[in-house]
Amino acid sequence: MEQQFTPITDEEIFDAHAGGKLSVGLTAAIDNKRDLSIAYTPGVAKVSSAIHENPGVAETHTWANRLVVVVSDGTAVLGLGDIGPSASLPVMEGKSALFKRFAGLDSIPLVIDTHDVDEIVETLVRLKHSFGAVNLEDIAAPRCFELEDKLIEALEMPVMHDDQHGTAVVVLAALMNAAKVVGKNLADLKVVISGAGSAGLAVSDMLVHAGISNVIVLDSKGTLNRNRSDLGGKKQEVANETNPENIEGKLSESLVGADAVIGLSTAKFDLLDLMKMAKDSIVFALSNPTPEVNPAEAREIAAVVATGRSDFPNQINNVLAFPGIFLGALDAKAKKITTAMKVAAAYAIAELVAEELSADYIIPSPFDERVTQAVADAVMRTA
Repeated sequence: MEQQFTPITDEEIFDAHAGGKLSVGLTAAIDNKRDLSIAYTPGVAKVSSAIHENPGVAETHTWANRLVVVVSDGTAVLGLGDIGPSASLPVMEGKSALFKRFAGLDSIPLVIDTHDVDEIVETLVRLKHSFGAVNLEDIAAPRCFELEDKLIEALEMPVMHDDQHGTAVVVLAALMNAAKVVGKNLADLKVVISGAGSAGLAVSDMLVHAGISNVIVLDSKGTLNRNRSDLGGKKQEVANETNPENIEGKLSESLVGADAVIGLSTAKFDLLDLMKMAKDSIVFALSNPTPEVNPAEAREIAAVVATGRSDFPNQINNVLAFPGIFLGALDAKAKKITTAMKVAAAYAIAELVAEELSADYIIPSPFDERVTQAVADAVMRTA
């Protein structure tokens, strides 16, 4: 278990965020007129002219090709909902700080004051020479699916919506190891996903791609099944690709005989429903800050329990995935982040705990210094 820390006060939080969490540093000193002449005019004109004659020089003589922009419209921020671009900025600054801390990548936040997908795409296309990768963040479903698809098509650089794919990678890694702990074959699992937002649908896609055929996804109205007439877009796609028995009903019915349940919504797990699951069940209660079920109580029923919190065993944290994925993609000069790269990242994360695997240790700590490079290496090999 992660080391317990003392309660955090509001004053401590506001003090830590005063003035923002980011600053720009220099890679070369500017201490005298000679330095100034090299860093700026007239010396810089030589580099600009070289880029004009050969655009490839920009890859080695600007920071753009290794700069990640963290982009949000502020419509689905943490558990706060649609709070707008300005209020989302502290979160985006935090994400940029994590890129620097865990992958050594420079990153800047960009919050955009529009909900129009095409306007966001146009904005980023016009700015594309200023950065080398796009991390989409806290953008509400279903617009996030359309936005990511359009940006991947419009920009020849890595683009990833971390709320979807970072979550999916870490969940797959944890589920691989949880299945090993309980002695079950990953492909044979019956997995129930409670929540059909961006994360839930992406996790579903990832599990299906990894070979799990019996996946059931639920939204607030019940299972995504082929009899529902109210589905469209991404939900309809998932309904067509999952739930092989076309089960209808709520979470209670879906959990009968299930090997694993993954919570990615505010819907609570009833302990009596968890008792309906198969023997040696797996419970991932990932809602933050309040899990779908008390982890200690769930552990009395399930063989393996994970949460999104740092004060319980098995924290499912996106920081295990996104820094290494972007680092690997940029180092490989990849134009896209593919599903194969994400699956490779999940395997790399899972393998790091192979020798110490247990019910309370199915996933490495975010502060395990091996993680980012292992993920980056796996992504590079796949790319």
